[in-house]
Amino acid sequence: MADEAKAKGNAAFSSGDFTSAVNHFTDAINLSPTNHVLFSNRSAAHASLHHYEEALSDAKKTVELKPDWGKGYSRLGAAYLGLNQFEEAIDAYTKGIEIDPSNEALKSGLSDAQASASRSRAAPNPFGDAFQGPEMWAKLTADASTRGYLKQPDFVNMMQEIQKNPSNINLYLKDQRVMQALGVLLNVQIRTQSGDEVEEVQEDEMAVPRTRKEPEVEKKKREPVPEPEPEFGEDKEKKERKQKALKEKEMGNAAYKKKDFETAIKHYSTAMEIDDEDISYITNRAAVHLEMGKYDECIKDCDKAVERGRELRSDYKMVAKALTRKGTALGKMAKVSKDYEPVIETYQKALTEHRNPDTLKRLNEAERAKKELEQQEYYDPNIGDEEREKGNEFFKEQKYPDAVKHYTEAIKRNPKDPRAYSNRAACYTKLGAMPEGLKDAEKCIELDPTFSKGYSRKGAVQFFMKEYDNAMETYQEGLKHDPNNQELLDGVRRCVQQINKANRGDLTPEELKERQAKGMQDPEIQNILTDPVMRQVLSDLQENPAAAQKHMQNPMVMNKIQKLISSGIVQMK
Repeated sequence: MADEAKAKGNAAFSSGDFTSAVNHFTDAINLSPTNHVLFSNRSAAHASLHHYEEALSDAKKTVELKPDWGKGYSRLGAAYLGLNQFEEAIDAYTKGIEIDPSNEALKSGLSDAQASASRSRAAPNPFGDAFQGPEMWAKLTADASTRGYLKQPDFVNMMQEIQKNPSNINLYLKDQRVMQALGVLLNVQIRTQSGDEVEEVQEDEMAVPRTRKEPEVEKKKREPVPEPEPEFGEDKEKKERKQKALKEKEMGNAAYKKKDFETAIKHYSTAMEIDDEDISYITNRAAVHLEMGKYDECIKDCDKAVERGRELRSDYKMVAKALTRKGTALGKMAKVSKDYEPVIETYQKALTEHRNPDTLKRLNEAERAKKELEQQEYYDPNIGDEEREKGNEFFKEQKYPDAVKHYTEAIKRNPKDPRAYSNRAACYTKLGAMPEGLKDAEKCIELDPTFSKGYSRKGAVQFFMKEYDNAMETYQEGLKHDPNNQELLDGVRRCVQQINKANRGDLTPEELKERQAKGMQDPEIQNILTDPVMRQVLSDLQENPAAAQKHMQNPMVMNKIQKLISSGIVQMK
């Protein structure tokens, strides 16, 4: 059950439904509270929701349960990083690398943490004090121009992000509500880019601020917009430099399309030297390295793009693109190294930056490849036979739980062996776990439709579940492949005895009540009872025997009547 909840959580996480993922992982943790992987997964889900306090708590629990697992420290570092506790994040990533020196996710995380710490120490935000403590919310509530914004969820989220890290204000400077709030907090008058003062917002206003309608008189009084002054000095040089870099990029793109990779690299490198404030030149060069099969070079460029992109506060999509390209390079290498963990980690990191469908698809492919590889590496028919024999010994000793354990291991070692499923089905039947036994018996038949044991196991489960008609059909199906199988023949005989017992009305009141209750839960019985034709037949059986006799001559009707009799719903006297 814990594995099932975990699988649901993984699926929800992969689809971007992080709230559901948290709920499923919580269910799994309640069932298996010492499983470190579950806490690790929930930490990742919390981090994706920006619930970094919860992510930190789960990450600490992960490390506590499994202190020698590198991924736990990766989760711990990510949580600290989200809380802007950079020194703690560096410490967590460093400890993780000591345990797992080849873990790319830990290396990348350490690089991010160190870069963030460096930026924090080097350039403290001048507005930091304005956003600290509850005073910020009190000032915004007290001022009429910002009070209404506090009822707008997107505005509140932006202010919370800025309060967590004042440097985040750079992300929202185009939002005039944030600019108005900054003016209130700093006690200065802030103007929009057009030169207008930010307008007061009424408390009942919607999330998007309305545009002020100025009176015609005011419009006439406004001074005309001056002609833009000609560019000169540093601005002109910067623009020329960027244009020159763009030309190099265009030449690189043209060379890339012609598969002239060396020339493309030359142009992209030149563009990077001219303009180091556009990470697209780096990611383009990484794409060339990827195409050439130079995966280490591609990864280096992607890491450089991510680091530089965060320094420049580049668009999240660009950072995500670099991480996705790195994941692709790692995926190519994983076909040789057989290590898909760094690939999965990198794609997950990219998705936290931007939920790109292509990245999600690549993540799913990597997870599938990892699972298939694990199954291939674990596959060993010889060990499977040994485990099945161990299970047989425990079965003979009537130690059914131990037998199930070994049969399960046999199935993992050789999932195509119908005998292991058949034997485990027998164990489940002895333990009274009928649904599990039925599932194994059906899998056994699916793997080998000629294997008579599969039919005898399935029939036995159905017989114990008092589904005598279904058990009869199963035994008869098995006899088509093995007509002289005594176990199947005995099964048919037992079913006939039970069916005839119902036909004669020899059931005890307890047996009758039990069969009726079970029969009413059977969808087939429900369909028969709701069929208008069969309702008329049942009515005629009681009130019009002559008409009933005609009905009974119809084989289909007779078969349905027989099912009702077997289930105890109809009794023949």
